[in-house]
Amino acid sequence: MSETFAIHAPQLFDGEAMHSDAFVLVRNGVIADVVDEKPDVAVTSLPEGSILAPGFIDLQVNGGGGVMLNDDPSPKTIAKIAAAHLSFGTTSFLPTLISDTRDKMRAAIAAVDAAIAHGERSVIGIHLEGPFLNPERKGVHPQAHIIPARNDDAILLSVLKNGVTLVTLAPEKAPQGFIKELKQRGIIIAAGHTDATAEDIKTAFADGVTGFTHLYNAMSQLNSRAPGAVGACLSDDASFAGIIADGHHVSVEALRIALKAKTAQKLFLVSDAMASLGTEAKSFTLFGEDIHVADGRLATASGTLAGAQLDMASAVRFMVEKAGASIGEALMMATSTPACFIGLDQKIGRITAGLRADFVALDSKLQVVDTWLAGQNNSPSLHRMKA
Repeated sequence: MSETFAIHAPQLFDGEAMHSDAFVLVRNGVIADVVDEKPDVAVTSLPEGSILAPGFIDLQVNGGGGVMLNDDPSPKTIAKIAAAHLSFGTTSFLPTLISDTRDKMRAAIAAVDAAIAHGERSVIGIHLEGPFLNPERKGVHPQAHIIPARNDDAILLSVLKNGVTLVTLAPEKAPQGFIKELKQRGIIIAAGHTDATAEDIKTAFADGVTGFTHLYNAMSQLNSRAPGAVGACLSDDASFAGIIADGHHVSVEALRIALKAKTAQKLFLVSDAMASLGTEAKSFTLFGEDIHVADGRLATASGTLAGAQLDMASAVRFMVEKAGASIGEALMMATSTPACFIGLDQKIGRITAGLRADFVALDSKLQVVDTWLAGQNNSPSLHRMKA
């Protein structure tokens, strides 16, 4: 049944700027208008001090709710992951497949297509992180699954019918013309798990790479005469970069540098979340190896970081409380910036007329108190007043 209602926000972040005392009018799951005066419809009033922001957009979600996409690439798994992240304010995400076999890639793509077809509104496509990576920067990706790309892999990577496809690859390992073909097929390409030189990255930009996966981590570092992938990213104004703001993957100082160099318009937050997110689990298994959860850090027995025990709301808080970002900057990094990177900024990521009615309500400490996905309230704890 269609519904028209409004949300009254003491503070409203629209994806670009903060506003005071605004009403967001929602009709049939879409934002109809943002007005200053109370409309003649049912109104949900947020408590004083609250912030209403666009729902968070997470472009790197390996798992959550006790499951991993790699373990069982199915609509059921994706639904569990979606539910786990929705409780932390994430209303749009890319289920992410860590380097695996081509058969597993086909299964994951099919599962995402099916999930979207079945009405899983928060799923906006797929992120294939690998397997065309540099083994020298593999991180926790299994060596056996890191393989050279074949020219016909461009077809495999572009079969998703619904939503966007983001591919992370090592540009220096890509066959000649491969990145150009991916771009022509509408795929979004990020450099990651790469030992590329700055010159390699410059060539990749020309071919179609537009972003970086988890900046600083698993990539060639910045040195005075060898800028590497990190230097190429930080010195480039056009490219986007995802970053993991959990205090384990990237130091506070490095986060500050990235924010100053890239700005909140190009740097976006990702969770890189694993199965343990949203559970009390102290360990889980990844490709047959035990991953331990301790003090918010996920690692193998040898100490290698293995994804993150992180949600988007916590990443927003970390950027504000530790990395010196303003609330507006941190919220932009979780909403409109990732939407721009994947070309969905006319559908999600902002609070303006015509976009999907995805919202997160935050208290004064930036804790999630409520979410709406396509206008549907997912934790109806707030007081709704009849106009």
